[in-house]
Amino acid sequence: MKVSVQIRVGPGAASEHQPVRRIVDYARRIEAAGFPGIWVGDSLGRGRPTLDPLVTLAALCSATERVELGIAVLQVPLCHPVELAHRVQSVQMLSGNRLRLGVGSGSTRADFELLGGDYERRFRTFMTSLDTMRAAWAGRSVNGGALSPWPGCEGGPPILLGAWRNPRWITYAAKECQGWTPSGRFSRWEDLEAGMRIYRDAGGDNAVLANVTIDLAERPESAGLAQMAQVSLICPPEEARRRLRRVEALGFDEILLVSQTSALEEIERARDFL
Repeated sequence: MKVSVQIRVGPGAASEHQPVRRIVDYARRIEAAGFPGIWVGDSLGRGRPTLDPLVTLAALCSATERVELGIAVLQVPLCHPVELAHRVQSVQMLSGNRLRLGVGSGSTRADFELLGGDYERRFRTFMTSLDTMRAAWAGRSVNGGALSPWPGCEGGPPILLGAWRNPRWITYAAKECQGWTPSGRFSRWEDLEAGMRIYRDAGGDNAVLANVTIDLAERPESAGLAQMAQVSLICPPEEARRRLRRVEALGFDEILLVSQTSALEEIERARDFL
């Protein structure tokens, strides 16, 4: 099982004037440490400052050379599909085809309310939008026009579907996408076990567990998350080793670890557990 790093970008020190330097430096450290991927999330209406994931990855394109750059997961129904397809293609080209695109219908009502989106119809919007994006990446006619693909980017990036426990979506991930990416923050162990059976039975071969917080020092600021997230590494090292082995035994091909304090040495230590 591969170990990659998911960055949760937030404000730094109050006097910080160049936050991009902090983010870029962290990404360079991640690549230098030999991790295969750097991933970001997507949220905007949850009571804290966030950065657009595609903008963030665009900034990391020139700061890194080898690592995969991924999103887990992009809330597709919140954007116009052709405009989103263009932005995704831009990052795919700028990264030299290192982009891995996790997509989902969105699960937080606040994000939809902020943009005036229809939360109740998000699943239908997601499917029609994804079909439109795939047509745009293939250069087919969309709305009477066409988005010209960049050479080498035809068809768009590999797509991983974010789904937690819905058999229909997990089966779709196996048959129509290049991966399945449930969230460690919102899943229970039994959800992951059941989902993996569905995914493998449907022929899926790339299961990536995203959004697993690590805090081997069990800092006070992690206490609330430790109570909420059943699947996390907010625990002593030996327990973290046991939980990582459990994720590996479930059959996951990759895990995305998040340190809220950018403690890369803890993620390196967890990698050594495997």
